Amino acid sequence: MTNRVLLPVVDFDGGLEHLRSLGLRIDRISPADDPREADLSRADLAVRLERSERGASVAGVDVTALERSAAGDGPFDVIDAGVSVGVDVPASVPSLTISRLADSVGFGTGRAGMGYRDLIPDRWGGRFIASHIRIADGGPVPDYVHYHRIRFQMIYVHSGWVQVVYEDQGEPFVMEAGDCVLQPPEIRHQVLESSAGLEVVEIGCPAEHDTFAEHEIDLPTPIIDAARDFGGQRFVLHVAAAAAWMPWRHRGFECRDSGITAATGGLAGARTVRAVEPVSTPSHAHDGEFAFVFVRGGSLDLDGPELSATLLPGDSVAIPSGVELAMTAAVGTRFLEVTLPGVLPAA
Repeated sequence: MTNRVLLPVVDFDGGLEHLRSLGLRIDRISPADDPREADLSRADLAVRLERSERGASVAGVDVTALERSAAGDGPFDVIDAGVSVGVDVPASVPSLTISRLADSVGFGTGRAGMGYRDLIPDRWGGRFIASHIRIADGGPVPDYVHYHRIRFQMIYVHSGWVQVVYEDQGEPFVMEAGDCVLQPPEIRHQVLESSAGLEVVEIGCPAEHDTFAEHEIDLPTPIIDAARDFGGQRFVLHVAAAAAWMPWRHRGFECRDSGITAATGGLAGARTVRAVEPVSTPSHAHDGEFAFVFVRGGSLDLDGPELSATLLPGDSVAIPSGVELAMTAAVGTRFLEVTLPGVLPAA
């Protein structure tokens, strides 16, 4: 299979549903939060669906027209069927970015019908993505076994519960609020079921990456290998209820570490932080690649030369290196902190 039929459409979701009704299966889709390109196949037929303002309707498209096009005698163009196998990580273009839930226009529809809210709209030049993901209706999720070509990716449950299954990690399990997973590169996984109103936060690098459907491996796999290496990283399931609180890098706070720092060899880290007393930190600037905070409860005041703001539950901030900020929090304020590298020094 060397050529792929190119099918530009205005209605991407409708086109995807139509091609699947013709018996084509999804092989790849990108990006997950707002899909605009998908590769599908059926026997010796390969099709690339692309969202385009100048695209056509697929209402009258049938398998015969697609097969004729693949043979060079049909209404649609063909392109090379190759797909990049590497991970392209763009250079970082950092920006101090606040996302407020109250100012949100809502959740757009992403892969498998999940709702996505973009927490870093400029994506720092395409290097990072942070998504607030919601599944409004509980029950089975229309997901399929898949994997991602990424540098780093984690999922943190903000509220509700979700049942998932991962390659070589045993039977499906349920994640609840405060739990998180590290999804190492190309680990096969599937979202099975969720509570109504599930909300998770997903952090990834790079911002846009391919999602591939897995057609050969069924989950759960018969082998359990919790220490398996996936692209230099290990899978992590952090269960909040079983984790101990320990001092954070600023006095007055404590944290539950996710274990992601160790599993990524120091590449990244994630922790739940809470204030155990009314506290204000010294003004401090980190020198890392990336720092991100998502508020889960209470309120967090940020103050510095470039920013003065109060963050409430559902709000977030992405903080570049060198930006001076002090934090003030009341007892019980809770937030998720994600950093690259895994550990940032205290002031």
